Amino acid sequence: MEEAVENVVMDHVQGQMLDKPSVLSEFMPTLERPFFNIYLWEHFDLVVSKITGGSFTPHEFKFVPEKLPLSDLKSVTAAIATYYVVIFGGKFLLRHSEPFKLNILFQLHNLFLTLGSLSLLILMVEQLIPIVWKNGLYFAICDIGAWTQPMVTLYYINYIFKFIEFIDTLFLVLKKKNLTFLHTYHHGATALLCFTQLVGTTAISWVPITLNLGVHVLMYFYYLLAASGIRVWWKEWVTRFQILQFVLDILFIYFAVYQKVVHLYFPSFPHCGDCVGSTTATFSGCAILSSYLFLFVAFYIEIYKNKGTKKSRVVKRARGGVAAKVNEYVNIDLKNVSTPSPSPTRDFRRR
Repeated sequence: MEEAVENVVMDHVQGQMLDKPSVLSEFMPTLERPFFNIYLWEHFDLVVSKITGGSFTPHEFKFVPEKLPLSDLKSVTAAIATYYVVIFGGKFLLRHSEPFKLNILFQLHNLFLTLGSLSLLILMVEQLIPIVWKNGLYFAICDIGAWTQPMVTLYYINYIFKFIEFIDTLFLVLKKKNLTFLHTYHHGATALLCFTQLVGTTAISWVPITLNLGVHVLMYFYYLLAASGIRVWWKEWVTRFQILQFVLDILFIYFAVYQKVVHLYFPSFPHCGDCVGSTTATFSGCAILSSYLFLFVAFYIEIYKNKGTKKSRVVKRARGGVAAKVNEYVNIDLKNVSTPSPSPTRDFRRR
């Protein structure tokens, strides 16, 4: 009799355990909440609203040109022009001074951009997964339905980050590092690119932005470790991912430009339909990204066709394949490096 009662009690307890969801099941990812079933946007909204005292509430944000900081062409061009005046003027004024030691500030700067880029990337991915899953990739890059309020808010924050990243170059100036055209041009052009796409409401904006954020997480984290004296084996992959990002950007952007051009001017040609966004934003974005293509092709021609130049010999001696060669091209100071001989010594190969 006692055994029968015990069995009934055990069956009842087990039944309750089966009916009651486990703690882990509450954190199972869903389409709408892909990160452990937690709606990160909602938490982000609460935290930012509290930190700013309600002056910036993400879920209420609206991008209104000429009403927000850096939301009109005049202020954007002024900010970019100031950037170039400061860095080149600073380089000239400090030409006879000793390099500043700013390691702690440099580490804090890179830590902020690493965490900031990672946060924006995760928040964007959370918004994009249900959009792409439910509506398809073409919808996500070409339909106005992908231009959602949370995405616009994140686009604007990312846009402001582009101006914070100007500080990268200021550190180079103060530390007496070599400035290259590719570095300085890229910073100014990218800020202008983000502005044109915000004003022009291009739904495809998330493609270059998320790819860029992913690269920046890796890049600024590497800079943080390097400034801390930590060497990592994946240094060369920073540039490899930059190249991959660039290739994917070009493929997506040229697809969107083709859709718009054909839809507007050659409607009889085969195409999927129009791609949302102003014509000015479409063509200016394509032009800026194409200029990156031109710079890379120019580098390739200079290094692999003009084999007798000093830069070609120095870059080709770099270890780590193409990625390291691109890094050498971007960062190398030809005035302060010896030209490698055709037969490098053992010490040189180990550098």
